[in-house]
Amino acid sequence: MSRLIVEPNLDQVDDVYQWLVDAHAGRNETDSMRLNARLVLLLANHIGDPQVVREAIVSAASIREEGTSKCT
Repeated sequence: MSRLIVEPNLDQVDDVYQWLVDAHAGRNETDSMRLNARLVLLLANHIGDPQVVREAIVSAASIREEGTSKCT
């Protein structure tokens, strides 16, 4: 079984962030939420391992403040 990678593991972080910002530009809150939901489902499908997806959900849900998480 794979484990959720929580250490930095993404190249071009600034570009990826800008792509996300650009994708949301001009959208209202509802459309942005729908975009996020579609993106999450596409990425979950790409991961393909339900346990890793569950670990990511639990980790994301445990974040209370910026920079604090129970993901480790």
